[in-house]
Amino acid sequence: MTAYYYDLHIHSALSPCADNDMTPNNIAGMAALKGLQILALTDHNSAKNCPAFFEACKRQGIIPIAGMELSTAEDIHIVCLFRELDDAMRFDAEIEKHLMPIKNRPEIFGDQQLLDGEDEQIGEFETLLISATDLPIADAIALARSFGAHVHPAHIDRESNGIVAILGDVPPEYDFSAFELRERDSLEQLSPIVEELRADNLLVCSDAHHLWDISEAENFFDIDDEPYSSSLVRARLFEMLERGKL
Repeated sequence: MTAYYYDLHIHSALSPCADNDMTPNNIAGMAALKGLQILALTDHNSAKNCPAFFEACKRQGIIPIAGMELSTAEDIHIVCLFRELDDAMRFDAEIEKHLMPIKNRPEIFGDQQLLDGEDEQIGEFETLLISATDLPIADAIALARSFGAHVHPAHIDRESNGIVAILGDVPPEYDFSAFELRERDSLEQLSPIVEELRADNLLVCSDAHHLWDISEAENFFDIDDEPYSSSLVRARLFEMLERGKL
């Protein structure tokens, strides 16, 4: 077993609320300096910078996960993680159909930069990405899973966009196998509210919008990685997520 330090909730410069310094190579470089081995890029309602992120992580020897932080119609944030980059990009194309038809105003909300593997800007996404989609949470979860995603609620210990703050609890019919916290200490407070939440099915992630927010090497998965390959580590991580045994 090998300890893999992780952060599975990071935003790039595509998310308007993130710094423009959050380029794929800056993210991967900072994560490497901090000693992380597994990273997920989870921009708001988009996966369009994931291909560049994969290139950047490869240079740093980091295992990348393609993801998205999806905003439901109730404005609840859920994290969708994909085993394969192609699945994330197909899901991205589907989610575009569910975005609110509101044009981004960079001077108010921030830039939405599309970047290549060299951190060169190749475009600007015009539709605002931080609005809720038109997908109610049950439909959003079902749609993501139909594209092969692992889905869990984001930052359930936050008032803003957290499922507990908005719904009062986590309905069991959503069948989440993992839960994300910003702070591990929140487990004690939330355990009486979220019956399914346990020490072995929680993820502690940064929701980084700035380079300095990216997690330190504190939270890890013990993964059997023999015979080693990045695809094996990714596959075993998803098995752990789906079992809720982290």
